Amino acid sequence: MAVNTIDAEDDQFAYRYDTQLLIERRDKDLDEDEIADYISENIEGNSLIAAGDEDLVKIHFHTNEPWKILEYCSKIGEIYDIVVEDMIRQANGLQG
Repeated sequence: MAVNTIDAEDDQFAYRYDTQLLIERRDKDLDEDEIADYISENIEGNSLIAAGDEDLVKIHFHTNEPWKILEYCSKIGEIYDIVVEDMIRQANGLQG
């Protein structure tokens, strides 16, 4: 299944939710490249950052479906410090 992405320059809020979290190793080592590849190939969005090491990976991703990020990441490790902010609300001066 192909995942389409929208150029953020075309529409600043094409992906509404700024999703951030930490994944901590549970049973096996984490691989930030594998995690980034999975997210890029399976979840629509942009501005992906997956950085860390085998014990801890930080995720930052803009998407309209933040629950998909949480679902995937919770399967590969323990997730915490979860933040999902609505960038459209923020741009309108409201709490995200």
